[in-house]
Amino acid sequence: MAASVRPVEYFYAIVEDRPGAAYRFLKDMASAEINLLAFNAIPLGMDKTEVVLFPDDVGRLARAAEKLGLSLRGPHRAFLIQGDDELGALVDLHRRLTDAGVNVMSSSGVTDGKGGYGYLVYVKSEDFERASAALGV
Repeated sequence: MAASVRPVEYFYAIVEDRPGAAYRFLKDMASAEINLLAFNAIPLGMDKTEVVLFPDDVGRLARAAEKLGLSLRGPHRAFLIQGDDELGALVDLHRRLTDAGVNVMSSSGVTDGKGGYGYLVYVKSEDFERASAALGV
């Protein structure tokens, strides 16, 4: 299967870093029926964590954040790439970006243990359209 590439929007939120905070945050997201395509948490010092949310429905996340008193920064754009996990699966994608003169600022990926992978690619906002064209989206 060829890789599926789609642009996605993401948001940042700062939450307290203490036991149970992730549980409460994710419980709130589930209660608000927020389907997250991806999620990441990055520590910010000793008592704060930055969560990065990739919602399936941006409007629903915005409405839920308002009700929950959650301050979101964004939207920002990235690419969500999914495909079959095989040796060199990401080589052609990175070659196309390189050929287009697009630098990958950051990326993260994971295999699903069943032969597939998910991969997030972040590029500078001014390179997003060129990256989209290079990736065929």
